[in-house]
Parts: sequence; C-alpha cells; structure tokens
Amino acid sequence: MNSLIKLEITRALRNKKFLFFSVIYPSVLFLLIAGSADSSTIVDGTGLNLPAFMMVSMASFGALTAVLMGNSERIAKERESGWVRQLRLTMLPGRGYVLAKTASAAVVSLPSIVIVFVVAASFKDVRFAGWQWLALTGAIWAGSLCFAALGVAIGYVASGDAVRPITMIVYFGLSILGGLWMPTTTFPQWLQDIATWLPTHAYAALGQAIELGDAPHTRDVALIVVYFVLFAGGAAWPYRKDTSKA
Repeated sequence: MNSLIKLEITRALRNKKFLFFSVIYPSVLFLLIAGSADSSTIVDGTGLNLPAFMMVSMASFGALTAVLMGNSERIAKERESGWVRQLRLTMLPGRGYVLAKTASAAVVSLPSIVIVFVVAASFKDVRFAGWQWLALTGAIWAGSLCFAALGVAIGYVASGDAVRPITMIVYFGLSILGGLWMPTTTFPQWLQDIATWLPTHAYAALGQAIELGDAPHTRDVALIVVYFVLFAGGAAWPYRKDTSKA
C-alpha cells in the first residue's frame, strides 16, 4: 500500500496541466467574485466581509476541484486500461486503494488552498492572526479528504464515457448549492434548509468559524466525517466486490 501511495503522489505531481488549472482557477474566481468589495462589505448572516467569506469559499472550491476532478476521471481510465484489475489480483485491500488515491489528491489540493490565501492577503488585504491562517489551512486541507473519497467512488462506479458528465454535475451541484460560489443566505428558505445538509456547506463552514475566531462547529465536523465514511465505503465496496470475482 505504501508503494502505491508513493506512485500515486508522483503521478499527481507530474500532471502539470491539471496542477495549473486546479491552483490558478480558484484564485482567478476569487478576484472576479470579490471584485471591488472591501472589508466594509458584510455578507448577511455570516458576520464576515465579502473578501474573507469568498477566500474560504474559493479555497474550499479549489481543493474540491483538485481532489474530485482529478480522481474520478483518472480512475475510470485506469479501470478501462486494466490497471485496476491488476491491483485487484494483488493483496491490496479495498481501503488501501482508497487511501492511496485520497493521499495523492490531498497533495494536489494543498497548493490550491495556499495560493488563494496568498492572493486574498495580497490583493484584497485579508488579514488574520497567525494561528487562524494555520487553522484555516489545516481544516480546509483535512476536509478535502471527504471529496477525494467521493472522487474515487465516482471513478470506480462510472464508465469511461459517463464519468465526466457525472463528475461535472456533482462538482457544480455541490459547489453552487453548498454555498461556495454565493452565500446560501441569498437562497429561498427551502433551499437553505437543503444546503445545510450538504458536505460542501459544512466544509466551508469549518473555515468560516475559524475566521470568526471560533472552533469549527461540532455539527459541521460530524457531517464531514459521516460523508467521508459513506464516500470511502462507496469506493471500497465495489473494489472488494470485484476482487472476490477475480
């Protein structure tokens, strides 16, 4: 399993085009959405100004882009090429396969988070205490593992032709409905109620709580953990099922 993790991390870092897209794209969106707003523009219902609010949202969105888009399509291609079948013939357990893919995705997601923070501090004068920057980085990075597991699950159950549209629907659906592109306070009440149960909403809320000087709320942490277990199980189960057939 350790060898597979090292291999997956090396492969992820060699994909220069994807690294560029996943790192630069969220920062550009942050500048476009934050626009001319400054610290006096407060987002209703959050207690945060727009640049600070969108910084966490776009850092979360960047990590989501890195771990979800990269994993799902790559795994679907590996299944079609026969690489996953070869792994199933080894002693590698299902959890090992999921952990290897999750670890490689986590390595890619970290730069996208840091670059958004640097851009926000440099161009929009976003300021926090040192411990808050460290806590924000750790919380958003750790939370991205949930969506890395989702990417593995989609890549393993979807065919090569279907994986891209399925991933895009999930990607944009979770991003928009979870409040990463706009505050959920702008939604109708019934949609706000749905958004509070989505993993992306809880994910962004981790960072927003830290920005306000608080610890992440227990409910948000619990939601992320539950979704991670569900997504990881959804990825490992078909792998084990196919292994028993091999």
